[in-house]
Amino acid sequence: MHGYELRKRLNLMLGWRSLLSYGSLYPALKKMLRAGWIEEHTVLSGATSRRPRIVYEPTDAGRAEFVRLMSEAGPSAWEDDNFDIRFAFFSSTDMEIRLRVLEGRRMRLQERLERVQGQLSLTQKEMDRYAAELQRHGVEQVEREVHWLSELIQAERAGTTAPQQPPGAKA
Repeated sequence: MHGYELRKRLNLMLGWRSLLSYGSLYPALKKMLRAGWIEEHTVLSGATSRRPRIVYEPTDAGRAEFVRLMSEAGPSAWEDDNFDIRFAFFSSTDMEIRLRVLEGRRMRLQERLERVQGQLSLTQKEMDRYAAELQRHGVEQVEREVHWLSELIQAERAGTTAPQQPPGAKA
C-alpha cells in the first residue's frame, strides 16, 4: 500500500483512540526500510494523478519480525503505547499469548486504578470541580476498560466471542 492508504487503514483499525499521523507513519516506514522489513516500489498511478506513488510491501524478514513481535507477551505488549496495535492484530496471535496480553493489560490497569483511587480522596479537597471531574472521568474510563478486558478474557477462555454492545452503551 502507499502511505496514504496505509494510514487510512490503520486509523480505521485502531479507531479514534490512536490516530496515526503522517509525522509518525513515514519515520516508521523509513526505519522499517532500513531494517529490511519492507520494500518500496514506485508505481504509476491511474488517471487521477500524474505523480508516481511509492508503495510499501513487507519482505520475508518483515513477516518474520511481525510474527516475532506478535508472539511477545511481556509488559511492552500491554502498555498504553502498544496495546491497541497489538489488539488490532490479535487474529494473528496464539490464544495463550492473547490471554497473557489481556491479563497483563488488566493487571496494569487495576494497579493504576488502585493508585489513582487512593490519591483521589486526598486530592479532591484541593481541586476545583473541573479538575475533580476530569479525574473522575479518567477513573471511569479505566474501570470500563478493566470490565471490557475481563469480558474478553472470559470469552477467550470459553472459546467464544465477547458480547458486543453498541457504542456508548454502559456495561
